[in-house]
Formats: sequence, C-alpha cells, structure tokens
Amino acid sequence: MKELTSSQIRQMYLDFFKSKGHEVMPSASLIPHDDPTLLWINSGVATMKKFFDGSVVPKNPRITSSQKSIRTNDIENVGHTARHHTLFEMLGNFSVGDYFKKEAITWAWELLTSPDWFGMDPALLYVTVYPKDTDAKRIWHEEAGLPLDHIIEVEDNFWDIGQGPSGPDSEIFYDRGQEFNNLADDDPENYPGGENERYLEIWNIVFSEFNHKPDDTYEPLPHKNIDTGMGLERVVSVFQHAKTNFETDLFLPLIKATEDESGRYHYGDSKDTDVSFKVIADHIRAVTFAIGDGALPSNEGRGYVIRRLIRRAVMHGQQLGIDHAFLYQLVPVVGQIMQSYYPEVLEQADYIAKVVRMEEDRFNETLKDGLQLLNENIEKAKKAGVKQLTGKSVFKLYDTYGFPLELTKEIAADQGLTVDQDGFDSEMKQQKQRARLARSDAKSMGVQRSLLLDIKTPSKYVGYEKLTTSAVLKNIIADEKQIEEITTGNAELIFDQTPFYAEMGGQVADRGVIKDDQGTIVAEVTDVQHAPNGQNLHTVKVLAALKVDDSYQLEVDQIFHNKVRKNHTATHLLDQALRDVLGSHTHQAGSLVEPDYLRFDFTNLGSVTVNDLKKVEEVVNEKIWQALPVKTVVTDIEAAKKMGAIALFTEKYGKVVRVVKVGNYSTEFCGGNHVDNTSELGLFKITSESGVGAGVRRIEAVTSKAAFEYLDHHDQLLQQTVQQLKLTQLKELPHRLEQMNNEIRDLKQQVATLEGKLARQQTADIFQHPENVNGKTLVAAQVEVAGMQQLRALADQWKAKNSSDILVLATSPAENKVNLIVAVSPTGVKAGIKAGDLIKQIAPLVGGGGGGRPDLAQAGGKKPAGIQAALAAAKKWLTER
Repeated sequence: MKELTSSQIRQMYLDFFKSKGHEVMPSASLIPHDDPTLLWINSGVATMKKFFDGSVVPKNPRITSSQKSIRTNDIENVGHTARHHTLFEMLGNFSVGDYFKKEAITWAWELLTSPDWFGMDPALLYVTVYPKDTDAKRIWHEEAGLPLDHIIEVEDNFWDIGQGPSGPDSEIFYDRGQEFNNLADDDPENYPGGENERYLEIWNIVFSEFNHKPDDTYEPLPHKNIDTGMGLERVVSVFQHAKTNFETDLFLPLIKATEDESGRYHYGDSKDTDVSFKVIADHIRAVTFAIGDGALPSNEGRGYVIRRLIRRAVMHGQQLGIDHAFLYQLVPVVGQIMQSYYPEVLEQADYIAKVVRMEEDRFNETLKDGLQLLNENIEKAKKAGVKQLTGKSVFKLYDTYGFPLELTKEIAADQGLTVDQDGFDSEMKQQKQRARLARSDAKSMGVQRSLLLDIKTPSKYVGYEKLTTSAVLKNIIADEKQIEEITTGNAELIFDQTPFYAEMGGQVADRGVIKDDQGTIVAEVTDVQHAPNGQNLHTVKVLAALKVDDSYQLEVDQIFHNKVRKNHTATHLLDQALRDVLGSHTHQAGSLVEPDYLRFDFTNLGSVTVNDLKKVEEVVNEKIWQALPVKTVVTDIEAAKKMGAIALFTEKYGKVVRVVKVGNYSTEFCGGNHVDNTSELGLFKITSESGVGAGVRRIEAVTSKAAFEYLDHHDQLLQQTVQQLKLTQLKELPHRLEQMNNEIRDLKQQVATLEGKLARQQTADIFQHPENVNGKTLVAAQVEVAGMQQLRALADQWKAKNSSDILVLATSPAENKVNLIVAVSPTGVKAGIKAGDLIKQIAPLVGGGGGGRPDLAQAGGKKPAGIQAALAAAKKWLTER
C-alpha cells in the first residue's frame, strides 16, 4: 500500500469521485446555515440535508466533499481513546436520486483497491451488511469480487435517526494485522465490526431508501439516495501505519510544538502526559476552525463550546508544566498542516490567535478563583468530617471555571477525598437537557416533498431587466395537489417566466399582483420562494379564476421593490465600510433587506464605539455622494475570485456566479437586486447598534426617504426640547443641559442633607429609650426617610452610639414599597442572634424577602400595611428565643 500524506489522501478521494461525474462541493462553514437543529455542522451529510429532503434539487445529483465537522457530545473521551476528536473531516460521496447500490459499492472498491488510487490489499478488506439487504451482499461478492468470508451480516447495519429517511448501510473495515490486537484471540469482539483496534472501520455507505413514518412503519422514498462517510483521520492512520490517529501528520506537528512549549515532557513518556498532548492537539484544531468560521468564546451555545475547549486545553497545558499562554502560538501550526485545502486558516491566523490569546489570559485569571473555590470546598468537607466533595460543587468547578473532572479528582485525592460521581453525572444530565430544550425541535432531516420534486417546469427570472411581463401559468398547487384551475383561496404558482424575486440572501421576496388579459387583478402575490428544482414559486391569494396554460400579466410592486434594492446596495456599502473601519476580521453573519430598513449582522470581538460608528456612517454616505456606478458581472467563480469578490461563508456558489461591483469600492457575490448608481440611495443613517450573540453585532439602518424621516423626527424632538427649555437657538441646548445637571446635583445634595437631619431628629428619642426583651435591648420603629440608604445611615449612628443590642427599622418611601433593616451588636451576635435570621422572619409580613450578614441584614417589600406587624414579629421572635 502507498504511503500518502493527509493532503494527498483527501485530494485523491475528491479526484476519484470527480472522475465519476461528481461535483466537488467545498467544505461548508462549521456554523449551520438555516438549520436550528444543529449547533455545529457535525457530518458531511448535514450540509446536504436540503438536497436529501427535497427542498432544493442540486444542479448535479452526484456530489462529493471533504467536510470539516465538530462533535462535542463525548468530549471527555478525547485524548483517552485512539480516535475520538472534537473536529474531524468527513470524506463523502452522495447521490441524490441518481445512482444507487451497485455504483456506490463498486466505486468504493475501485478507489480502495485500484493501484491507480489507494491501492489497498483486497485481502485486508472486510465489509458488514444488513442481514435483509441481500442485494448489497450480492453486489459485494459478485460485482466487487469480495470473498463471502469477508462479508459479515450485522443486525445493527441499518441507519435510522427516527422519523425521516433511513435505510441499510454497509461498513468497510481494514485489517491492520496481529500487532493491533487489543483483545485475546478468542475474544468474541475480535472480528470486523467488533470493538477492537485490529479491524478498523474506514468507510460507511448508507443506502437511504425508506421513510421512517411517525407510526414506526417504513415506506419507500420516491427517490433513493446514497450517503457515505470516510473519516479522514482514520484512513490517514492506516496509510501512515499509526497506532492512533494522533501519530499522523494531522496531529504530530502540533504535538511537537507543544513539547517545545513544555520543555519538560515529551510525547510517549507516559500515558498521562500523552493524554494532555492529545487533548491540546485536538482542541486547538477545533478552536482554530470554529473561530475562523465566525464563532467566538462566550457563556452559551457555540461560544461556550469554544470557551470550554480552550480552558480544557489550558488545564492540560498546566499538567505539562506550561504556566503561560501558549495555545495561540499553535494556531499557525494548524494553518500550515491544513493549508492545501483550507488556505483561509493561515490567512486569518493573526486574528484567530488574538482571540485565543485573549481567552487564555481571561481563563488564567479565572483559574485562580477556581482553585480558591476548590480549596474552600476541600476545607469545608474536612471540617464537616465528610470524605467526598458534592457533585454539585464539582460540577460548578467544571461548568463555571472549566476544571476538568479528572483534575478535580486528582487534587481531591491528594487531600484524601473522593468526588460524588453520581451527583456530578446528574448535574451534567440536567445541563444537557437544558441545552436540548434551548434548541429547536425541528426535524433533523425532512422527508422529500415529492410533488414539488417532480415538477421540473422551466421558469426564468427576468426581474433584473423588467418588473412587468406577460407569462404563461404552468403549474397550480393547492392543498398539496396539482390542479388545472382555481377560483378562490390560496395557491402556489409557477410561470414560464417571472419578474418576482424569490427570497434569498437576506433580501425579502417581491410583492405585487397578477392580472388577466382584461387588466383585472386575479391574484395578489404575498410571497415568493425557490422550489426544489429552482423555479420561483409564487404564494398567492386568489381573487378570480386562474387556469393552467393561460397568459397573465405579472406586475411587481415597484415602490416596494425600489425601496428594497436601495437597502440591498446599502448593505454592500456597509459591509465594506465595517471592514475598512474595524478591520478585515469582521465578516457578515447574516442580513435582512426590507423595504423600510436594513439589518446587518457581523462578527466583532467587542461593541463598536460611537466614534467608529460615526466613521462607518460617514464612509457609506461618502460613497453615496460620490455617485458610484453599480455594475453586475456574470462570470465563472474563479474569475470572480480574481476580481476580489467577497463570498459569504454560509452560501454555496455554482460555476457561474453573479458579481455586484459598486464602483471600485465593493465587489461581492450577490444574486439580489440593486440600484444603478449609489446616488439613488440619497442618504444613509444608522439607527441602532447592538449585540445579538457571542461576538456578533447588529446594525440597523435606513436609507433615502426613510433616513430623511428618521432625521426629521429627531430634529422635531430637539426643537420641542428647545421650546420647553425656553431657549432661542438649538446651539444653546448643550450649555443649558450642563447647567441643569449641575443644579440637579446641587439639589440632590441639599435633599440628602435635609433627609439626614430629618432622620436624626426622628431617631433622637428612639435610640434613647430601647426596650428590654428577653434580656436583650431592642430598638424597633417605623421612620419617615427616603429609602435604604438613609436606613443604613441610621444603622451607622445606632452602632456608633451603642444604643441597643438589636435594631429593627422600617420605612415606606413610596406607595407599595417597604425597606427593612436589622442590625445586631457584637454582643448580640456572640449570644447567637443573627440579623439574617431575624429579617427572614419578618420580611414576608411586608410582602418581601431579604438576607445578609449576622450583624447586618436588609430586605424589601410591597406591603406598607404590614410594617407594624413586622415590628411586632421581631419583638415576638426575640421573646421566644
């Protein structure tokens, strides 16, 4: 067998299937696009769902890809096993209703065994098949030539994730030889398909041919599909004769760089340190690619995964004696390893490293707090005579401070303690349940809508050239049936041509009307979406008879359309302006182009300053006033890239693409509608900037008339303010506001002084006549002060005068509001009286709650009528003690 690098293996796989007529699909972003069921892209087929569920028909039904993927459901196993990873690549070939079992099997055999390709020894290959899939077994034996004793029937070989597409599968195993036996020769698992290291699974071919229905029955799919997956890391370990995936060229440079950082430990020294080397190498790959695709560390969702991976890697670095930030230095190493297929990693290496470094520094501070908390928990356990740390406390260390469970166990063991594993597992289970509930319950794989799949009527979009056209109605769909005529209700229509834009790329669909040959409106177009075969599918409200093969006049609402196209061009200008002002690391994370406003999401580490927002706005307006021409170029994708066109990481592009150029300022891939000249926008105004997620900011803005109206409204508000303040000119407003702020500050100081005097006058007699209750002195009273701040001031006076053992004061500064304070002298505290205990007894009587220290506690409530009852309850509580 050949010795190949990981880059050669990946490219050879793609080239093979390209030679079989497959389109090579580039690796999609790790961040799923329009799929709420996934946190990350977790397989090659995850990016193909729109093809398999029939929502989109691919231009080529044969597809191949090498897809980067992330899975974190068993992150604890990373480093401890030979093949668990958070980030991995899945090589796959897919057929969407085209070829099926024979081609999938024979091509797999050719790729694996042909001397022109992988050149594996056929005698070392085994396959498993589903027992009832006699066709697959026959093809493996008769067509591929695999001996029957190399074909094993396994009951589990049926791919099924619940409702949706499913079918039998066939797994391919490579016999790595006697030296990889990890079980006794007579062990029942020591066979292809068993749990062992000798027979390594390298490929799985799924024959998707059934629909798993809600009643747990199966029906044939209208179109049978092929979905295969070959783990790149696994197959590289075979070609490079590696004991595990980590002894390959995908990981060894990272392990070597980590050895250099450590200076004390080397890979292979011991099992424990090897785990740390593996975890670091694995996690920095996942972190690098995730940040490169636009995710950033945070406390939730994808950001939480990144944060957890970084912290876990840092902790393992400490176990290797690395007590400084080091992960960020591994980012360019990842880039160099993956450069042949993912050149963008090295291009973004400085930005990714900066994000990682910031997170490392933040965690090093957090780590100190975590160690302090762990030590406190250990001391508490020892004082209580307990030999085990609670699962809840250990999980808090794990979840909040990023402490790996095994590290907590080690530190606890040094102190003679164990960890409540069951309690920890319970907390982990609850967290995973919360995470599942936080995500959409949408189906992970839909079932093909066969009606639309079968409609292949040619339909042309002519909206780039004209907004009104005559067209022939070709298809009417209503109640999931194709009909010839409709007179009322709702329907979906396909015409031979249409000027109506179908929603895509953030631009909303056109609205408008359909007229008959008499000029009568027969339908209102309320929405337009893309049908699976690419036609513009019009959702309409039918007002009069519509009939297939009749001609109609399609008219787009031009006012609506023109507003949308202005805002769409503005998003292109805004995108480039953000790069210019904030830096090239920012990229689009979503957009919405409506007629009345535009919304633009972009990645950025922090909030955007007022000055930077002002600069962005100035840049966009400057480009508008320069009256730049907006040109559209239709070309091939390579030529477009040479032009410098910016592509969205969430979008797929065909061989022919549409590029929108705004002068020499902005060049982007875009299929939307735009103005002919930036001067048509007139004016651009940002109305808000905010954070919408970890590292994602959102700008909303308006253009043209909407921008004028926005500014005019604010001008009217300013003029009203000038009139109310009795000023003569707007320019006097800042000075007048400064004067008013100074006056307000002075008045507040006077009020505070007067309130203090009033409080002292009210309490002069109270402090002098404490009540004796059960051997202790008590001052309990309702006072008329402004709130909690004044109550605390009175408590300070009481403490200075040593007026009594206990103080209970209440005030009602406003309707439906109560403030309570309880103070206990040192003598009272020594006697066992705690302010926190007392206030918990009386706060409910005023409709509230509170707490505090043994010597001072406070509470709030909403029932002023209960104040006297609360004061009486305080006296009763002391009496009973």
